[in-house]
Amino acid sequence: MPKHEFAVSPADGAMVVTGASGYIGAWIVRDCMEQGYEVRACVRDTNNPTKIQHLMQLNSLGLRGQVTLYEADLFKAGSYDEAFAGAAAVIHAGATVGFNRETPQEVYDGCFKENAHVIESVKRSGSVRRFVFTSSFAAVGHPRDQGYVFTEKDWCGDNGEAYKGRWNEEQIPLDRDIAYAMAKANTEKLIYAEAAANGGFEALAILPLHVIGPIMSANNDQPWSWQNHIKRMMQGKPYKGGREGRMLWNCVDVRDVARAHRLCVETTVGANGSRYILAAADRSGELFTWQLQQQLSVLFPATAAVGGEPMRNGMPAKASYDAPRAYCLLARQELGLQTYDLQTTLRDTVDAYRKLALLQP
Repeated sequence: MPKHEFAVSPADGAMVVTGASGYIGAWIVRDCMEQGYEVRACVRDTNNPTKIQHLMQLNSLGLRGQVTLYEADLFKAGSYDEAFAGAAAVIHAGATVGFNRETPQEVYDGCFKENAHVIESVKRSGSVRRFVFTSSFAAVGHPRDQGYVFTEKDWCGDNGEAYKGRWNEEQIPLDRDIAYAMAKANTEKLIYAEAAANGGFEALAILPLHVIGPIMSANNDQPWSWQNHIKRMMQGKPYKGGREGRMLWNCVDVRDVARAHRLCVETTVGANGSRYILAAADRSGELFTWQLQQQLSVLFPATAAVGGEPMRNGMPAKASYDAPRAYCLLARQELGLQTYDLQTTLRDTVDAYRKLALLQP
C-alpha cells in the first residue's frame, strides 16, 4: 500500500488515544479534537473523576471534535478491542509506569511485555491504518562524549562496550533506568516488525525528552515529573534531579509533543519505522539548571526566590555534564511541526499551576 493510503484524516474515522488521562495523553486528545477528530479516550477507570474530569470538560470548549471515554487496562488482553473496533488510528500513550514507584521488572513489563496486547487489538480491528507509539529519548541515549548530538539513528543499545555489558536482558530486574530504556526500544522494534508482517497498518514513534508545559489537571502534577520540578523550583526549592541537583535541560513543550503524535497519524512522508525525537527546536531550548533558574526569575520577577542548583558567587558550584544534546529537526522537516518558544512554554507551565492553585509556597 502506498504511503498516502496509510495516512489518516478526521474523515477516515475515529482516533483512539490510550493513556488519555495522563499529561501527554490529555494534550493529544485536545489536539486531535481541535482538528475535528472523533476521539476515543482510553482510561483504566471511567468512574474516577480525578482522572477523567479534565477530559470530559473538553467537550464543552466548542472544539471541532468530541471525546468519548472507553475503559481499558494495559494488563488485560482484549480490553482495547471495543475502543479500536472501526477506528482509523491509534495513538498509544499509555504505560503502567508512575514515578519511581515500580520495581525494574514492573517497569519493563508495563512498558514492553503488555504492549503486545495493544498490537493484537490493532490487528483484530482490521480498520486501524496508523499506530503511533509514545516511546522515549531513553530509547536513543547511550554513552557518548559531552556535546554529542543524538539523532533518530541512535539506539540505547549502541556502543555495547561503553555499557560494560550492563545493557542486556539479565539486568532488567536490577536497574530501573535500563529496564525503562530497553522496554521502549524493544517495543519500537516490536511494533515496526508487527506492522511490516501484517501489511495493513504502519507503526511510528515519538521520542520525547524533557517535556514541560501547562498541565490540565492536578492529576498531571506527578512527583518527579519535569513539570513538577518546575513547580518546586518556583516554590524556592532546590532541584533534586540530575547529578547533585545539576542537569542539562533539553526542553520540549507538551503541546508540541501532542501535536507531533497527531501529525504522525496524518503524514504522507513518514512511514512504518519512522521515529521522531521531540526535544529542543534549537540550542535556546537547552539550558543548564542554573540557566533555567535565571529564565524563571526573569519571567516571574515578583517571585522572591526561584530554586535550582547549588550556586557560589552567582555561578554554578560545579559544572554540569553537557548532555543530552538533541533536537526535533526531523519532526519539523518531515511532519511540518511548528514549535513553541521556551519562554512561552515556561510561562504557560507556571500559569497553569497557579490557575489550579497548586503553586502555594
